[in-house]
Amino acid sequence: MKLQTEPLDWRDGDVPVSRRFDDPYFSLDNGLAETRHVFLTGNDLPARFSDGFHVAELGFGTGLNLLATLDLWRSSGQTGTLHFTSFEAFPMNANDMIRAQQAFPEIKPIADELAPFWADHARKITLPDLKFTLVKGDARDTLHSMTRPADAWFLDGFSPAKNPELWQPDLLSLVAQNTAPNGTAATYTAAGHVRRALDAAGLITTRIPGFGRKRHMTIARKADT
Repeated sequence: MKLQTEPLDWRDGDVPVSRRFDDPYFSLDNGLAETRHVFLTGNDLPARFSDGFHVAELGFGTGLNLLATLDLWRSSGQTGTLHFTSFEAFPMNANDMIRAQQAFPEIKPIADELAPFWADHARKITLPDLKFTLVKGDARDTLHSMTRPADAWFLDGFSPAKNPELWQPDLLSLVAQNTAPNGTAATYTAAGHVRRALDAAGLITTRIPGFGRKRHMTIARKADT
């Protein structure tokens, strides 16, 4: 992965903060707990897992969501292969990514397993139970290349106020188009314009309690057709 052109700041020693967007990559309270609440529980996982289940993500960041999802896949006893596709315009420096992942001892074995791939700047990872693809570039351009609809979306860009590009109606419409029937999406934001854009794109949104200090978040589902 190409190195990020702008350096990071570190808050409290463990939390990376983007200088480009002036926003932390994950919750200051507990990034792993946030991922589990927002993206895993928000997409009704692991109950919906099945062989070949496909997660797609806007905003790869530190890779924490991938690690947490693979950890849940394995700990739930799911067999077969998890497919995970992430769209990222500004991939993080590998050393920074590895440092950020080490903040969560609960998933350290998986972090250690995948660290050599980040060090080799891999954009594809194939393990017996994982097929991962990182798609580098602006998602508004690259999402058109998606060939397999997602069963679950993690909408994890920086805040809509600071990273509006990942929350535009046209992009969220592409997300909906690339969602399988009965597929879902989840995001930490409850911004009204995001919910309205998802609704307009054909997803049915619901506002539910958020993580930590955030009062609300958004989940969405695509009707079976």
